[in-house]
Amino acid sequence: MSVFILRGQVLSFAGDPFVDGIETAKIESDGAVVVENGLIVESGPAQTVLPRYRGARIEHCGGDLIAPGFIDCHVHYTQMPVIASYGEELLEWLNQFTFPAETKFEDKNFATAGARLYLNECLRNGVTTASVYGSVHPQSVDAFFEAAQKLNMRMACGKVLMDRNAPDALCDNAQSGYDDSKRLIERWHGKGRATYAITPRFAITSTPQQLEVAGALWREFPDALMQTHLSENNAEIAYTRQLYPQDADYFAIYERFGLAGPGAIFGHAIHLTEREKQALRESGSSIAHCPTSNLFLGSGLFDMKGLGEGQGHIPTGLASDVGAGTSLSMFKTMKASYEVCRLQGYALHPAKAWYLATLGSARALRMDRRIGNIAPGYEADLVVIDLNSTAMIEQRVSKSRDIWDTLFAQIILADDRAIRACFIAGEARYRRA
Repeated sequence: MSVFILRGQVLSFAGDPFVDGIETAKIESDGAVVVENGLIVESGPAQTVLPRYRGARIEHCGGDLIAPGFIDCHVHYTQMPVIASYGEELLEWLNQFTFPAETKFEDKNFATAGARLYLNECLRNGVTTASVYGSVHPQSVDAFFEAAQKLNMRMACGKVLMDRNAPDALCDNAQSGYDDSKRLIERWHGKGRATYAITPRFAITSTPQQLEVAGALWREFPDALMQTHLSENNAEIAYTRQLYPQDADYFAIYERFGLAGPGAIFGHAIHLTEREKQALRESGSSIAHCPTSNLFLGSGLFDMKGLGEGQGHIPTGLASDVGAGTSLSMFKTMKASYEVCRLQGYALHPAKAWYLATLGSARALRMDRRIGNIAPGYEADLVVIDLNSTAMIEQRVSKSRDIWDTLFAQIILADDRAIRACFIAGEARYRRA
């Protein structure tokens, strides 16, 4: 691939805005991003960068924002068919909608069609990477990685492990879950841009024997990810405590089976005890914040200030959680996160929201040296955002005080129409008509 340059307003991060201050989120008003062989080789002020690349192809983005691609750190592609289904609380919603939908992913052709739809919607919404739950069927993971490989997208995915408290058609057992997962890891993990995520759904649907083999599997493949759910709903927590009465709390179950630590991503984590918060911090585990899902199912409000602010914070990324989440759009997800924070008396600065949706999620996935930022050596997974994508936004932006005011307006008002282009490893995979 020859050198090409994107020129426009450029968003990057020199640190974590939650820890190091919002000034570590940088906007270059006239910047240039130089891409070669799928990687960013240089980024900086256009007047400094461009003279070094005379003759290179330049794509002029004008006043558009060039940003790292959005990263969704917790999503169920197998639940796309039931998005926007009339809500119940978590456990009822699983039984009424999720489990029937996931049974269909036994059919490889059905799974392939679902994976293609999901990935195309990702590109249309500027999502370049996600940590994805398959169904219990190994073929759901094969179908997903095959589709992602064709698009050269950096994706994580795993076969769900469930050996109890689910329909028979969706249950494996401890041994078959281990065997199927190991085969999938050997087939996909580290191949191209694929990362395997060991995926016990949650403690309710896994016996101690299955959690034990999941921990053993992670010890065999420590550079894989581990993803599951934690403390999403009060009824879920109560049922979990009945099933595991010997453990101090919900998170202690995962600790006991070796399912905590760097590379472990816990979805939701709303109703945490003080011990759990401290244990999460000390273990180096991460949280996937799923605001639209938490609101839709009435699960509760995530404590962003308490968990994510300041030194010793828990690494946190932003997630759609579709299908209980209501959109793949990271604009809508950031907006919901802002609203959740406001209900608790905390104002989430747009620099922090954008960090959660990019480099914060990359850090949760242990990919923050590869994706989620615009800097030399990072993979060129980029999104070009039209900051005047609708008449209403154009009117609002015309009165902006500064660039962060403009980006806040995008969080509140923008949708997929704002995505002008989406680049995967330097190649435009989506352009708005």
